[in-house]
Amino acid sequence: MSTINLFVKGMSCASCVGRVERALKALPGVGEAAVNLANESAKVEFSDPADVAEITAALDKAGYPARIGDVALRVESMSCASCVGRVERALAKVPGVLEASVNLASETARVRYLEGQVTPELLARAATDAGYPATLPEVASDAPDAGERKAAEADELKRLTHFAGALALPVFLLEMGGHMIPGFHALIGQTIGHQASWLVQFVLTSIVLFGPGRRFYLKGYPALLRGAPDMNSLVAIGTSAAYGYSVVATFLPQLLPAETRAVYFEAAAVIVVLILLGRWLEARAKGRTGQAIRKLVGLQAKSALVEREGGPVELPIDQIATGDVIRVRPGERVAVDGEVISGSTYVDESMLTGEPIPVGKGVGDTVVGGTVNGTGVISFRATAVGADTMLAQIIRMVEEAQGAKLPIQGLVDRITMWFVPAVMTLAALTVLVWLFFGPDPALTYALVAGVAVLIIACPCAMGLATPTSIMVGTGRAAELGVLFRRGDALQRLQEVQVVALDKTGTITEGKPALTDMEMAAGQERDSVLRLVAAVEASSEHPVAEAILRAAGERVSLPQVEDFTSITGFGVRGAVDGMEILVGARRFMEREGVALGTLEAKGETFAAAGKTPLFAAIDGEIAAVIAVSDPIKASSRTAIAALHDLGLKVAVITGDAKATADAIARELGIDHVVAEVLPDGKVAALEALREGGRKLAFVGDGINDAPALAHADIGIAIGTGTDVAIESADVVLMTGDLRGVVNAFDISGRTMRNIRQNLGWAFGYNTALIPVAAGVLYPAFGILLSPVLAAGAMALSSVFVLSNALRLRRVQPVLAADEARNASKLPLSPAPAE
Repeated sequence: MSTINLFVKGMSCASCVGRVERALKALPGVGEAAVNLANESAKVEFSDPADVAEITAALDKAGYPARIGDVALRVESMSCASCVGRVERALAKVPGVLEASVNLASETARVRYLEGQVTPELLARAATDAGYPATLPEVASDAPDAGERKAAEADELKRLTHFAGALALPVFLLEMGGHMIPGFHALIGQTIGHQASWLVQFVLTSIVLFGPGRRFYLKGYPALLRGAPDMNSLVAIGTSAAYGYSVVATFLPQLLPAETRAVYFEAAAVIVVLILLGRWLEARAKGRTGQAIRKLVGLQAKSALVEREGGPVELPIDQIATGDVIRVRPGERVAVDGEVISGSTYVDESMLTGEPIPVGKGVGDTVVGGTVNGTGVISFRATAVGADTMLAQIIRMVEEAQGAKLPIQGLVDRITMWFVPAVMTLAALTVLVWLFFGPDPALTYALVAGVAVLIIACPCAMGLATPTSIMVGTGRAAELGVLFRRGDALQRLQEVQVVALDKTGTITEGKPALTDMEMAAGQERDSVLRLVAAVEASSEHPVAEAILRAAGERVSLPQVEDFTSITGFGVRGAVDGMEILVGARRFMEREGVALGTLEAKGETFAAAGKTPLFAAIDGEIAAVIAVSDPIKASSRTAIAALHDLGLKVAVITGDAKATADAIARELGIDHVVAEVLPDGKVAALEALREGGRKLAFVGDGINDAPALAHADIGIAIGTGTDVAIESADVVLMTGDLRGVVNAFDISGRTMRNIRQNLGWAFGYNTALIPVAAGVLYPAFGILLSPVLAAGAMALSSVFVLSNALRLRRVQPVLAADEARNASKLPLSPAPAE
């Protein structure tokens, strides 16, 4: 199964989205198609016999063509026709390429590709990887990005709106002036005459409809003929009815009863102006919904100072390769991800974590592309470039989340499948009812009501209600250090009732320290510590690091033989001919080691919130060691904030129950699942699910990956391993629990925003369609003008977009200064070995 992302032209409302999805899903081999109106994109999963060409052809046939890019590459090192063939094949293999034509004489390659799936830079890299270095021309013909395209579209719509408005204003004044200005109607009759007034209105309205307004007819009528009417069809039919009736009244008055002879040129013209105005405001707002992505892209450095044999050379970022040594001067952006090999500095990583305090960097530390160097000078070796950098992965995650379709969108899809045809049917029924039962002039009333129903019912707001909120919400979340790897996690996070936390590295710092060591009778501290540290030197567990740090200051370590690590229990090895065991109480019990008086001492350590570990020499207990891991400053505040959100909090740990209970009391944790082996976290989650509760699991280690995948929502602390992050639904770039609170908060705000938008969109149509049809006329004499209907329809979409844009102003629930000002917390037990 392959996946492509592409941009789709011509979509204007929710019904368009449904038609595009049905056209794609009808292709044999297409498994899934998700279309997003807000960013005008489609994500298609397909396999044989479907291919890219068939997908684009299906979109063309449906009347919603894919956006095609065209770029000319400069290609070096080609010497014969076989070289041409290799380059063409390399380019054609790139998913999303429609056509590649290489010219040996001019050393160029012209490529047509699907925008959204392929970039010119990716094409250049494909040719380069094939052995033929390719570069983009200085003035490339590649398409502008989405932001530039939306800006250009908004500028075009602004120009059309102003032009149409200038022509429609005299039409409106000539026809409606008599209703607003006493004596104006008589003045027209006494000067130019009413017939001449109608002719002027005819000319100006014709220019408006067949100039700025022709876009509605060029799209609306073909869609109607295909049996798939959309918003453009409603506008086209409504304005055509008003215009056509007026033309007959002007030039063939004998065809109409005298009492029904009237013109509605102003309705047709002003409707076009108002809908163009709405489209203009909509395009401007849509351009702002993707601002977060453009900010992230703007963080990428354009060039870097790369070490070469002849000295440092300024190179474009796309020419940097893994292994290159890059020098970063004060104030410059780090170009790509890498490891510092010389120098020291402080780096502003707020673009990743939202933390304003610069982070110290020295030899051996990692740096991330897009972050900003402080006052020092460093050199680093590139470890990830291009699409492999963390910034590129973040951009990819945000784009995927923004294009996601939430379960709540299914309701919209089901309604919009029949909405436009139902509106057209309702408009026809409205006309018939007025013709047969309306007062004189019935034909006039029928026309006004029918056109008003068609115009006011355009489902633009329905289609924009969900995707715009998702785009803005996930974009703002990324700026706050919360990445939704899967878009539907936005909605599913609101179903969570229990938040289960891994302890080490999540609640605690993950850097334990040895705090106490109680010896058995006849044992000497330094001697036992030397033996224990020798065995722990072969372990990668955090506890081993704590013991080694303590021993390193006091003793030199002997050689260990026959080292064995028993996951979840402890370690064993032979040192100076003696068998050494180090681990939890359950390990000693398993090995038949009697703990004696040290058992009570271990319980005392556990009750104080420390992790007790026992050491045995040749089957005899030798010592009990207490190890603690500092609790992160923000953990208590974050857990309290989760409680404020109505959530229960659980901790899953390998520690003894007494130890885990001590932490729970200190932090206010509701449920404790203790003495859990690493492979038992999934079973622990099942126990917490009792009663059908939905739960989220928060972890950071490689052994958390199964639990992250098994939970209803997996939340990975971004400082953890790549495996854990890949298994998660939500990734937190901050290294503590504040990000969890912010994730729940922005999820809740986004879902409320979506419900507000949907409530407005459905409520607007539900309430105003009957009003447009004339249901208030018998009782109150109120009949909605088509002009007011057009204005209300345009404002409905603008309201939805403006409401979604409010999410850009969301602030973190727990900011960095709150965590820093949190009360000092005691040490936590270290992870049980």
